[in-house]
Amino acid sequence: MSKNDKNFINLVSRTKIYLAIIAILLIILCVKDTEYVVPSIIIYALIVMYSLWTNNKRIDEISKHIQDVTLNVDSTIKTSLVNSPFPLVIMETDGNIIWKSSKFVSEFGNIDINNITKSLAKEIKLDILENKLNKEHIKNKSIYKEIEIGKNTYKIFGEYVKSKKKKQNEYMMTLYFIDNTEYKKTVNKLEDEKSCIGFIMIDNYDEMLELLPDDKKTFILAEVEKKIFDWAYKNNGAIVKSDRRTYAYFIEQKDLEKIKKEKFEILDEIKEIDTDETLSLTLSIAISNEGKTNYEKYKSAQVAMDIVLGRGGDQAVVKENEKYIFFGGRTLEVEKRTKVKARTVARALEQIIKESKNIIVMGHANSDIDCMGSSLGIYRLAKSLDKDIYIVNTSNGVSMDSFIGTLKKEEEYKGIFINKAEALNRITKETLLVIVDTNKNNYVEVPELLNETNKIVVIDHHRKSPEFIENTILNFHEVYASSAAELVTEILQYAQTNINLTELEAEGLYAGIMMDTKNFTFKTGVRTFEAAAYLRKKGVDILRVKKWFQSDLKSYNQIADIVKKAEIINGTIAISVYEQEDKNANLICAKAADELLTINQINASFVLGKCGDKIFVSGRSIGDINVQIILEKLGGGGHITVAGAQLEGVSLEEAKQEVVNRINEYFSESM
Repeated sequence: MSKNDKNFINLVSRTKIYLAIIAILLIILCVKDTEYVVPSIIIYALIVMYSLWTNNKRIDEISKHIQDVTLNVDSTIKTSLVNSPFPLVIMETDGNIIWKSSKFVSEFGNIDINNITKSLAKEIKLDILENKLNKEHIKNKSIYKEIEIGKNTYKIFGEYVKSKKKKQNEYMMTLYFIDNTEYKKTVNKLEDEKSCIGFIMIDNYDEMLELLPDDKKTFILAEVEKKIFDWAYKNNGAIVKSDRRTYAYFIEQKDLEKIKKEKFEILDEIKEIDTDETLSLTLSIAISNEGKTNYEKYKSAQVAMDIVLGRGGDQAVVKENEKYIFFGGRTLEVEKRTKVKARTVARALEQIIKESKNIIVMGHANSDIDCMGSSLGIYRLAKSLDKDIYIVNTSNGVSMDSFIGTLKKEEEYKGIFINKAEALNRITKETLLVIVDTNKNNYVEVPELLNETNKIVVIDHHRKSPEFIENTILNFHEVYASSAAELVTEILQYAQTNINLTELEAEGLYAGIMMDTKNFTFKTGVRTFEAAAYLRKKGVDILRVKKWFQSDLKSYNQIADIVKKAEIINGTIAISVYEQEDKNANLICAKAADELLTINQINASFVLGKCGDKIFVSGRSIGDINVQIILEKLGGGGHITVAGAQLEGVSLEEAKQEVVNRINEYFSESM
């Protein structure tokens, strides 16, 4: 209803009331005296005629006034549009420009109008080719976008307006262009100049001092420092030596981007230093730009450095946008010769156990023999200190069946294995929670237990992941170690309490080392054999241990079939698929990947299998290729020579292609 109609209705409503009152009075007069009937009718008719005449006159006056106001407003709007200080354009949803302001013409006169409409179509989700508009994008009818036109950046404000056309171009758009170039330049400048804080650490400093002759130590150290300082200054960074092996590093964001593109070339430069010894020098670098203050960035860089060291060193990590970006890390971890940390951890763990109400040991999901053997080692330590201890065991891999069967026959171990509900019921703030064979908070048997106590100890040998367990009171994390069982064995060796391992416990620890080293082939160092020798003295029956790893004929034939179907990519990498749906697919794939490495000229192998909705990927390497970096790109992890990953929501063929893509990325990044 128009404004004129409303005014007319209001006016007529009031007149009707007056006429009704007059009519009532005249009727009352006529009832009292009939001779007034005719005069009353005449008078009432005249009043009605006069009222109609005055009403029509007033309506004409109001309409004329409203029309004058409307014309003036329309004229003002049109003038504002034409003389807008911002470029303005009215266009249809097919990209056709209906009208453009003089400012638009002068601003974009040197730019092809088709390029502008194409850019607009891309940003505003138009479909010029099909000449239609996606209605989902006009629900709020407002437009707010940023677009690059030529060398400038513009913010676009506007709205959708229904046109009179009812077919293809049902909507039109009115768009204002506001030059945002200087603002963007200022923002980019501030971003480029944002401070980043980091640390550079010489990984094997102690080994260098121990192995190098005195006359070479000073020379080698001077050469290392020169390369570090030259690299820092070349990239406009400031560097300060904070202790004998660590340097604090300060750099701006724009220079960090350059370093990332060069993939931290300093990592390779340091390894090229000739020490005339078997020792190869390596660096660990951690840089962070996360935090509102420099102190927050400093703390973030410290956490990042812990992750680098937990991954074996010889690599760099950048923490930004709440993500860790890794560079390097392609060489094998160097075994640490000093056992000071093992002794310190053993004594600290003993003290923590004594101060705890009870102990719960937990490993990773789908526990293996390394996980269970390590748990039994901690069990014996706690029992030697007269403490109640329980082992969380909710799921087992098929390789555990024989070992678990043997354990259940022993009277001593009845009641120590508990499920999730029992664990949550027994844990308190005074409970010590010992995590073995994993450092990932989302990979433990029962993640909820991590939130139920403040006393957490982690014993692990895997490379540290960004999802590592935080707030631990003791962390024995050594990636050089062959297995968690090796680390637990060292703790038992150096404990002050007299530890009397049973034969079965010693065999569990020995089996853990044996499994993770593939029969003492991979990741074995002097300390690995020392731990094995200690366990052998405790009465390990090697033949019984070997029986736990025996495959049945069916499994052996499945592995042989997988090996037979293997494809060779990049010349030295074997990849195969286990196509059967099998609950033990992860074990079959792991054994097949191991078997593929026995073939001449195969440096790495990947085998994929399926169980339910999950695709398992097992990666193995003889050391030349880092399978951990490759599978980490798929959300997995592990070591340079042994790694794994799980994928969901994809087919076997799609998963295989993903692995191939990540392998190609790995080689392209190393070039």
